[in-house]
Amino acid sequence: MQKNKICVVGLGYIGLPSAALLASAGHVVVGVDVNENVVETINRGDIHIVEPDLDAFVRSAVSAGRLKAHTRPQPADIFMVCVPTPFYEGGEIPQPNIDYVLAATKSIAGLLRPGNMVILESTSPVGTTTRLANLLQAEGVDVSTIHIAYCPERVLPGKVMTELIQNDRVVGGFTPAAAKVIADFYRSFVSGEVLETDAATAEMCKLTENSFRDVNIAFANELSLLCAKEGIDVWKLIGLANRHPRVNILQPGPGVGGHCIAVDPWFIVARDPVNARMIRSAREVNNGKTDWVIAQIETAIANLAAKSGKPPRVACLGLAFKPDIDDLRESPALQIAHALKARGHQIIAVEPNIETHDEFDIVALERALDISELAVVLVRHRQFLASQTKNMLREIPILDFCGIGA
Repeated sequence: MQKNKICVVGLGYIGLPSAALLASAGHVVVGVDVNENVVETINRGDIHIVEPDLDAFVRSAVSAGRLKAHTRPQPADIFMVCVPTPFYEGGEIPQPNIDYVLAATKSIAGLLRPGNMVILESTSPVGTTTRLANLLQAEGVDVSTIHIAYCPERVLPGKVMTELIQNDRVVGGFTPAAAKVIADFYRSFVSGEVLETDAATAEMCKLTENSFRDVNIAFANELSLLCAKEGIDVWKLIGLANRHPRVNILQPGPGVGGHCIAVDPWFIVARDPVNARMIRSAREVNNGKTDWVIAQIETAIANLAAKSGKPPRVACLGLAFKPDIDDLRESPALQIAHALKARGHQIIAVEPNIETHDEFDIVALERALDISELAVVLVRHRQFLASQTKNMLREIPILDFCGIGA
């Protein structure tokens, strides 16, 4: 395999694992992040996010001299853009924000030379790769001399280092020639199949994958609301329904979080709100489930206060957006804890995967249950599934929104 110099712009949940993996494959990798603390942390051989095995990859790559972080891009053969793509807050339909992508594109424009590859991995609305190419052209780059493509990641937090290699990849070229050249690059380290297409199809593919999941979670969450009114255990119901050979209902929860499923469907809706009716409805159901959970907790708080004559302390079990990770982005659990605190309730936060938080003091699980009068399960962390924890939870009232007792 030809060894390249690769510049990875953005050292977050995708950029850093990608940089470390490519360095482990023998490439010389320059990681770029505007956060100086992140740069210093990585250059020490440490990591600033929680992801199994990532620390070993980074430590090995840094010590071997194949990975070094900077605050500005450096000359390279291949440039990978892995920056965040959030949406603008406010408005009836959230609008995608690709400002970080455009800024990253401008930052590398002056470094590009004929034959270079520019790969956008950030989840993006349809048309972003074309905008990237047009911006480079406006910055004086002859885009006919370089290869540009969109190649979205498809990884599961907690299994990123494995899935970056094993999962199939879709490479959407700005031109067919770019698709082939950049697909061949991915084939050099990806064991899954690498599929070539055009940029717009690849962009829509990533959004479709996460919108499909969002719609299916919305079905489970809507079902949980119906079951609550009927006094039916939704987890038992789903277990029975899933015995049908062609039924596979997902599990309900307090909402949907993360930077993918909670965000990507809006990119489709924003582009075509007239036709994206089901996708929009799913987003509204999942967001509405979080509001419903807050209302259920407040009702329980009021009932306990009426009985004891004083407001209960509430242990919120979990702040992350999904089990066994430290990622709080778009987390419904964090949103719930924040809303309860803002309304004056006494919140005790338990999140085993982080040590500190700007808003909440993080309390150990056993201590939190010992000093609380109500527990609410917001994330299905493995620590909350332990038999010892379940025994402790029997000692105080509990609202389980994740089915840990199922």
